[in-house]
Amino acid sequence: MGISFNAASLLNGNGIDVNGVVAELQATSGKQITLWQQQQSDLQTKASLLNGINSDLSALVSAVQALADPVGAFSAVTATSSLPAVVTATASSSATPGTHTLVVSALASAGTVYTAALPDAKTSFLSGGVTSGDIQIQVGGSGGTTRDIQITAGTNDTISTLADYINQQSQANNWGLTATVLSDASGARIAITSQATGSPGALSVTTNTTNLAFQPPVGGTDAVFTVDGIPFSSSSNTVTDAIPGVTLNLVSPYTGQVQVAVTPDRTQVNSALVNFVNAYNKVIVDLNNQFAVDPSTHSQGPLGSDPSLTQLQTSLLSDISYAVTGNSAGFVNLGSLGINLENDGTLSIDAQTASNALANNSAAVQDFFQNLTTGFATNFNKDLQNLTAPTQGPLNLELVENQTRQSDLADRIANFQNHLATQKQFLLAQFSSVNASLELYPFLLQQVLSQLNTTSYNTSNNSGPTKGNSTSS
Repeated sequence: MGISFNAASLLNGNGIDVNGVVAELQATSGKQITLWQQQQSDLQTKASLLNGINSDLSALVSAVQALADPVGAFSAVTATSSLPAVVTATASSSATPGTHTLVVSALASAGTVYTAALPDAKTSFLSGGVTSGDIQIQVGGSGGTTRDIQITAGTNDTISTLADYINQQSQANNWGLTATVLSDASGARIAITSQATGSPGALSVTTNTTNLAFQPPVGGTDAVFTVDGIPFSSSSNTVTDAIPGVTLNLVSPYTGQVQVAVTPDRTQVNSALVNFVNAYNKVIVDLNNQFAVDPSTHSQGPLGSDPSLTQLQTSLLSDISYAVTGNSAGFVNLGSLGINLENDGTLSIDAQTASNALANNSAAVQDFFQNLTTGFATNFNKDLQNLTAPTQGPLNLELVENQTRQSDLADRIANFQNHLATQKQFLLAQFSSVNASLELYPFLLQQVLSQLNTTSYNTSNNSGPTKGNSTSS
């Protein structure tokens, strides 16, 4: 709206609304800033959408790489036991599929020495005025380490205080022993057990100058078992070197045979396929949402006309339709594995067909995905690397251009705002001067009339200058 003034009102001494006049003069310029800010907002919306699609594209890269990895899901194996109560097993990717027969004759056990029962745990086992004694326990059999336990009256001469002393020394000095007080109807005893199993944990009492009566040691023996008829012994019940790539956990002795089967872990392959389908669909849905026309606005999404999205969609649809020849089991495309392309560009998976393909010929399925020259995942992965390249990927190029435009708009806005601020100060000074003259007008007129010695002019009732009021309309 333009600015106009009432002449009669201007001459009565009220002046003008300086701030209002300046604000209206700059209003048109402010609309330009609003336009640029809207463009900034649009660019920020697009950048957010591009980053979201880029993130989903990165997830697709990871899913395809999992299918292309020769030591990934397709090389995974699992180990199962026919009698988990006797032995359990886990397999690493280095394990070779096959079935092994185990016989577990004995488990590895910790060595233990214990005393005959005493009336209670708090009576000294030193007697006859003796104030000290010595107990020496050898750990690890002949040639093992000896733990020298010096007994002092009033300090560790009861089985209760002796147990505390041994546990403290074991914790502080790595003795590898655990002492426990056992009480039953016959009285109280101390049991000293090795923290290691098998022969390294065998215990024996080599010196005892106290009244404690130690019983013959027990335990401290190695596990004894066979794998495919080959005898093994182990100081631990966790065995890693009997079957390459397989860890055996011996649970219980058993007179019969146990079968441990190492087989391909198809659950990991199925999981990798599902992850791939989900990741691919997420990107396609992202694109579809931008290309779809809103029936209420008759317009596409903010990125609907973006050529980088069209390029990405075309490339992905080409990759997903890839077909090979010469596969021994006839796996020539995703459809032959039960992974089907839907009308909207997304994928669906027939779990039964995929499972059957893996069960019947997992090697051929792996070849379809991982063949060095024709593999589906091998080639898809190469294309995805180009699509997500930091300096060449279409979305990354679009994001760089977007950021440049945002930066340019920010500079324009900042420069224009500085210009308007300078202009505002100039206009305020200019119109403040005009306003001051208008407010003085009645007094100047009164002086002129007084000098002319006439009172015929009807002057203002103002008695002095007042703050100007806007007369704009």
